[in-house]
This record gives sequence, structure tokens and C-alpha cells, in this order.
Amino acid sequence: MSRLRWIGRISQAQWVVIAMIIGVAVGWMFPDRPGAGGFRATDLQVLSNLFLRMVKSLVAPLLFATLVVGIAGHGHDMKRVGTLAVRSLLYFEVVTALALAVGLLAVNVAQPGSGVTLAAPTAVGATTVTKTPAFGNVLEHIVPQSFIDAAARNDALQITFFSIVFAVALARVQGPVKAVMLTFCHALSEVMFEFTPLVMRFAPIGVGGAIAATVGKSGIGVLRHLGALVFTLYGALIVFALAVLLPIAIAFRVPVRRFWSATKEPWLIAFSTASSEAALPLALANMERLGVPRHIASFVLPAGYTFNMDGTTLYLAMASIFVAQAAGITLSVSQQLLMMVTLMLTSKGTAAVPRASLVVLSGALTQFGLPLEGIAVVLGVDAFMDMARTSLNVVGNCLASVVLARWDGSFDVAPDVAPQNARRIALKVAESPGVRRHGHGH
Repeated sequence: MSRLRWIGRISQAQWVVIAMIIGVAVGWMFPDRPGAGGFRATDLQVLSNLFLRMVKSLVAPLLFATLVVGIAGHGHDMKRVGTLAVRSLLYFEVVTALALAVGLLAVNVAQPGSGVTLAAPTAVGATTVTKTPAFGNVLEHIVPQSFIDAAARNDALQITFFSIVFAVALARVQGPVKAVMLTFCHALSEVMFEFTPLVMRFAPIGVGGAIAATVGKSGIGVLRHLGALVFTLYGALIVFALAVLLPIAIAFRVPVRRFWSATKEPWLIAFSTASSEAALPLALANMERLGVPRHIASFVLPAGYTFNMDGTTLYLAMASIFVAQAAGITLSVSQQLLMMVTLMLTSKGTAAVPRASLVVLSGALTQFGLPLEGIAVVLGVDAFMDMARTSLNVVGNCLASVVLARWDGSFDVAPDVAPQNARRIALKVAESPGVRRHGHGH
């Protein structure tokens, strides 16, 4: 038994990496071939689905409880909430514009679409194409007709809107009614933050199943067909992280090493599952442990999943120009800039689930007269690109929460904070007047 003790020392993040490697191997050895009998790697998709279903069960109660406590707990200080919203939107739009600029520059320099021949229209391409919702429809979508319906669909934006309005109304209530409701929401948030690590114990199994199914269905060799696009995207995302996110972190005095320690596991989950939603509960908990006040983390992270999709907007810029290059269509600088503005607006309605950005891409191609067959071409490697752009979305939103906390002057972290393992960061905040502890003591 002593020889197996090393297994207990493997962290959650390391188990996720191990599961990813095993998943790739299983997907390669048991590909999904038409008419093939026996075990196929795609059969393991059920493991990923189970994990995602458990994670999605966290989203509605967690967002509702944390937002209500964070906003209503300030009493009548609604000005502070409004200031946070304005600052968040300003930050989101600036960073999103920079992401589009990096993607546009990368695709024009690398020219990954040159030499690619678009295939004839296929059933896959035809079924993928849907119209991008108009800007007015996006605004209309923000307001839910029913909170129960929004919670059932895990629509984070609608849940956030309802929770904010509910919290503002609760802040206007006085007496025992307000105390009872705040106590209930606080208790619910504490339970959900304990619920989260229980679900995350299943993460390596779910991640391994997702990777195995993806490789088994598409095959590793699919990267050879569109390798230029894939590597250009990965390179552009790295450039964006180093040239945009890192300087922002330095400018706002974000503790980079501690930030990465708190972000790497949500990043791995998002990379593996290609779902920002899957990483949301852990990202919320880890940012609070890092020192971001709960009311800021619970507002900025959900809002960022709609308004601050850095990786997704960068990808959309690259994919749209890639299709134009593959079709031999030359777009002028003004046309490309107009396309970027369109993508900046329509991408705000992109759901934080795998492959949802293809809907936005298809709408942009239609609007600018580009061949829709490009969707079928991009689909071949979209799963691999989706993992990269989604994981950057999570890192960008986590950084946004820290930046907004710094801007607000409420980032609560002591100099002696140090990561104890890959799953948590223990905060040692000095007990002094005016210092508020934001951790949960896990």
C-alpha cells in the first residue's frame, strides 16, 4: 500500500492533465468509423455529458445567491453597483476590440486560407447555418420571460439580469423580510460553494471522456488539413495573452504567479470541455480565494461570459477572413473593419457552450457574401480551436474580475499568500480593523 501513496499526492490539476493524455490515446486507438462494431472512443462522450450536466446544475443557484448577497448586502449603495457595471463594460469593450485587432492582424500576416480549396456544400454545412440575431434581438434576449425557464436553460445572462433586479428590489426592502431573504441567499451560496468541489472531483473523468470522444470522431490527422489555421489561432491567442492581458495585469498590479495558480485549473477544465460554463463555478470560488470580493467576482465573471469573450472574438476575426482567403475573395480594409464591428456586436449573444460561435460566424459570412461552405471546412478542426479560445475566455474574465477589484480598491490579498496545492489558495489575511476576509476556509 505504501507504494500507492504517491497517487494521493497527485493534485486535481495533474489528474486533469493525465486524463487528457489518456483520452487522446483512447481516441486514437478506438476511432469512430462508420459501420465499425465494438467499443468506440465516442462511446465515452457520456462521461463528459454527465460531468457537464452536474456542472450546469450549479450555475443557476450559485449565480442567483452570490449576486443577491453581493448587491443587496450593500443596502442602498446602488451607486457602487452602477459604477461597477459601467467600469466593467468599458473594460470589456476595450479588451474585445484589442482581441479583434490581434486576430485580424494575425490572419492577414499568416494567410492561412491561401491554398485551401473550399469543398462543395454538405448537409453538415447546411444544417449549421442559421441567422445571427439582430442587435435588437440580442438586447431583448437579456430580459427573461421566466426565471424558471432561464434557470432550466442555464442562460447565464438572463439569470444575471433577473438576479440583479431582484437584488436591487431586496435592497429597497426594510425589516425582517430583508434579513430572512439575505440569510437564505447567504446560506444557499455557502452550500453551493461546498457543492462545487464535490462536482469537480469528477472533472478528470469527464475531461478524459470529452477528449477521447473528440479525437475518436475527428482523428488526430484532421489537424494536417487545416494546420495553418489552427497554429495561427494558437499563436495569436498566445500573442494576445502576452501583449494584452499580461501588460494589463502588470499595470493593475495583479500578483501574476498567484493569479495563475488560482486560474490554471478553471483554464484546464475550459480547455478540455470547450465550455466556459463548466469552469464558472470553480473560477468564482478561486477568484474569491485569491482576494476578489464576492460581489465583484459574481458580477464580472457572468457578465464577462457574454461581453468579454476575448478568445471567441479573436477566433471569429480569423475564421471569417480565413474563409474569404480560401474562396479567393479579397476584402478591403474598410470591409474588414466593418466585419469586425459586426462581429463585436453579434458575438455578445454567443452562449458559453461548445461551438456556439459557429452560429455567429455563419451569420457574418452570409452578411458579407462569403461562401457558407467555409463553415464545413472550419468544422473539421473547430473542436481543437474551440478548446483554445474558450480557455482564453476564462483567463480573460478571471483577470477582469481582479482588475475591477483593483480599480474599486477592494482587492483583499496579503503579501504572504502562497499556493498550497493546485486546487486552492489559502489566504492569510491579517486580522485588523477594516480588513474583510473573503475566503470560505476550505
